[in-house]
Amino acid sequence: MENILENLSIYGYLILAFYSFGGGMLALAGAGILSSMGKMDITLSIAIATLFNFIGDSVLFWFAQTNKKDVMRYLTKHKRKIAYTNLIMRKYGDLAVFIQKYIYGVKTLVPIIMGMSKFDLKRFMVLNLFASIVWGLVVGLLSFYFSTAVREFFG
Repeated sequence: MENILENLSIYGYLILAFYSFGGGMLALAGAGILSSMGKMDITLSIAIATLFNFIGDSVLFWFAQTNKKDVMRYLTKHKRKIAYTNLIMRKYGDLAVFIQKYIYGVKTLVPIIMGMSKFDLKRFMVLNLFASIVWGLVVGLLSFYFSTAVREFFG
């Protein structure tokens, strides 16, 4: 068990970066737990997850904006998710960028659908930056402090 934890503390940041590129909530929560155990650094974990989450959503937006026809071919099988994503975007507007970070199943579709619409790239980048920072802080700090509280309660 100690060997696994040692490997996670060595490769954990790399795993966190790649996993955060596509969403990464579970990896960031895991990094928060490992940080509370002293195996990783919570500040570095949040910074890495935030940066790569921002980059991942920005790439999805840009790719969808520049390759609309190619992207549309792959989305035909996901009509229900697209409808749900459009509903979120219509109902919440700019807040959809913040909300999508926490909803599994649509977190990759929101940047893609916004990219395919006439949503401004600069506006999306600013919203995505703030949403990524909030996401990183909320998920990282909650997992860090909650795991500390649980360990103290049972320890």
